[in-house]
Amino acid sequence: MFNSNHNKRRRKMWARPGMQVVFRAEVMPGKTRQERTFKVKEVLENGRVVLEGFPDEYREGAFEPIRFDKINSDKTNSGD
Repeated sequence: MFNSNHNKRRRKMWARPGMQVVFRAEVMPGKTRQERTFKVKEVLENGRVVLEGFPDEYREGAFEPIRFDKINSDKTNSGD
């Protein structure tokens, strides 16, 4: 009746290609927020991401939580 595989994939989708993510400070100690910010190149089926200009693949827990309220308010305030 319901496609459970489709639902599992939807739940794992925490990032999208092109969006920026910020590594947690614990993962990259001594680096500024700007130095810890990267763009998602690809989201893998297992939920991990590949970043532009940075090696390997990473799980959601390696990054700071994504604040959609901040993203939306930044878009609203930017005049786009």
